[in-house]
Amino acid sequence: MKTMTSREFNQRTHEAQKAAREAPLLITQRGKPDLVIMSYQEYEKYEKKPEKPELSFLESWMELAKEQPDVSDIELEIPARRPYQRKPVEFD
Repeated sequence: MKTMTSREFNQRTHEAQKAAREAPLLITQRGKPDLVIMSYQEYEKYEKKPEKPELSFLESWMELAKEQPDVSDIELEIPARRPYQRKPVEFD
């Protein structure tokens, strides 16, 4: 990945555009990475990746059990509540 300082970017915008069309271009600000400039085609590759929804613990466990059947035999032990913890909410 090519790198350019923010000062160079301000002075040579056209060169930055040309470089970003070839590969993502990193712009630094005071020596630290600040921005990445890339072509629209490259950006679309990142946008089209489907995001996996976050699974709950139980859903994750069930997915794992499907992939590795022997895991489903493992018992999950939940420790008893401690006296200083608040009481569970009971719904009528």
